[in-house]
Amino acid sequence: MIFKSVQKETVILNPAKNMASTAIPSEIRMDPLTRRSARICHFMKLKWEKPDFEKLVAGTAERCPFCPDKIMKITPCFPKEIVPEGRIVSDDMVLFPNLAPYDSFSAVAVMGSRHYIPMTEIAPERIAKAFGLAMAFFRRIRSLGHAESVYPIINWNYMPPSGSSIIHPHLQVFSTSSAPNLMRMELEAAKVYMEVNKSNYWDDFVKAETESGERYLGKIGRTSWFTGYAPMGVAGDVLAVVNDVRCTSQLSDKDLSDIAAGLTRAMAAYDKMGIYSFNMNFFTGAESDDYTRFHLLFSPRTFFNQALGTPDVGALQHLFTETVCMAFPEEIKKMLEPEFAGLS
Repeated sequence: MIFKSVQKETVILNPAKNMASTAIPSEIRMDPLTRRSARICHFMKLKWEKPDFEKLVAGTAERCPFCPDKIMKITPCFPKEIVPEGRIVSDDMVLFPNLAPYDSFSAVAVMGSRHYIPMTEIAPERIAKAFGLAMAFFRRIRSLGHAESVYPIINWNYMPPSGSSIIHPHLQVFSTSSAPNLMRMELEAAKVYMEVNKSNYWDDFVKAETESGERYLGKIGRTSWFTGYAPMGVAGDVLAVVNDVRCTSQLSDKDLSDIAAGLTRAMAAYDKMGIYSFNMNFFTGAESDDYTRFHLLFSPRTFFNQALGTPDVGALQHLFTETVCMAFPEEIKKMLEPEFAGLS
């Protein structure tokens, strides 16, 4: 397991120090599986001012299609051969077809009747139940024997900085035979790793990261939690790997509850930094892919300039797909540790 990095240094004449020569460090890290590069640079204090949530949310419920007075009237239904009842309902949670589908079988899972839930008030039970609703959808697709039932994926965009256009908490759920770019890269690289090393990359990764402790946060059930070595986000990422599970469909109810518990710990930690938004993605193999393990990425999102609405994704990330993180993941781990205290 190789955790490769290249240290860099920029020398400037610093006006804050009477034009004295000042060296500014940076680092380029390579993801140990894909060799995707990430830049650790522009070091800054990971602390942001939260917006006025009352002002941000004001008026959004009146036109929200996911609120109880509208959801069963204006959201679409599945064809009867897929979901005979049209939508899948579990108490106050509803799953229905996505009007802007990502794939042939694309759905939205609304996580309850409450329009706005602050990040720190999203209970793990709610998350686990919403995941369970998505799993029910995946089982429907799989029961059809459809060619698209290869990779069951859940995405979560929470609050506007994440790219979410609706405040009401919801998941993007789809089943596809076309693995998204990074997931495909990981699957291909993990297959090569097993052919070369005769072992599973993710098993070796969990062992190496747990033993080093540099980025290890703890374990809940059979899910191990880490900060990402080569982060996707400007404030780092949280990575969770589920032992002995290749794909989404193999997750048990206990696994879903454990994952939900870990996610709420990550939310609580980032909330203390003033971050109130995130993306979360499931990364899954196919059921027969013995060279991979199910894992997920939780990546906090923010604005660089709250007043201007400056996004945290610029030209490097968007056009070069070169990610930038504003602090060392090992330092971010120390900031997250208090919320993960008590885990093995």
